[in-house]
Amino acid sequence: MKFLAIAPSIQANTHVLHNIRYLTILVVIGYITTIATQTLAEIVDHVTCGSVVKLANEAKPKVRLHSHDVKYGSGSGQQSVTAAENQDTNSYWSILGTNSNQCNRGEPIECGSQVRLQHVQTRKFLHSHLFKSPLSSQQEVSAFGGDGESDTGDHWMIYCKTKYWQKGESARLKHVDTDTWLSLSGNTYGRPIYGQMEVICTPSSDAMSHWKTVEGVFVQPTGKTTETPPYPEHNEL
Repeated sequence: MKFLAIAPSIQANTHVLHNIRYLTILVVIGYITTIATQTLAEIVDHVTCGSVVKLANEAKPKVRLHSHDVKYGSGSGQQSVTAAENQDTNSYWSILGTNSNQCNRGEPIECGSQVRLQHVQTRKFLHSHLFKSPLSSQQEVSAFGGDGESDTGDHWMIYCKTKYWQKGESARLKHVDTDTWLSLSGNTYGRPIYGQMEVICTPSSDAMSHWKTVEGVFVQPTGKTTETPPYPEHNEL
């Protein structure tokens, strides 16, 4: 009779334990889902591999890093890189990994990592070397190479304040080969690129060495994209 009196109690306790376990599982699943949602939201806020962006100079916020099929008349004679106010497709750059360290499409770009910037219209890479710039005689920045033709002169290290390069966040780009910073000289060109500003590399960073993404199409890890509206080696001969 004692056994019969205890059995319902055991059954009730088992039911309670089952409910507790079920609730615990729901809480854990909810926690994981929340973390996953937060993580995805953070990723969407980052500049990612494969994204196509415009870079505005923080000291001159109206100008964008720009290139076009116009060659320098001095220095390397390569395709010129400027900073321009005109809002056209010649200011779009694709963010890619380096030759030795490719990144996966949609992967967030870590601060301190190296990238290449490929000019979307002409397929040439943002490049620098020891030639003198035409207006200020500082270090020239050009667009050079192309698909399947790239070297370490196209490598830039991203300096930013957080773990990943965030959309709209101030960042500096350091040229790896020459240990210099992507910047503006403050000088402007005449014809045929009247009013566009000279882009250079300098040994030390200053107010004109800070850039941020202002428009672009950002690739998510799923392969989807989000739009942000306005706000083998080659040889240099």
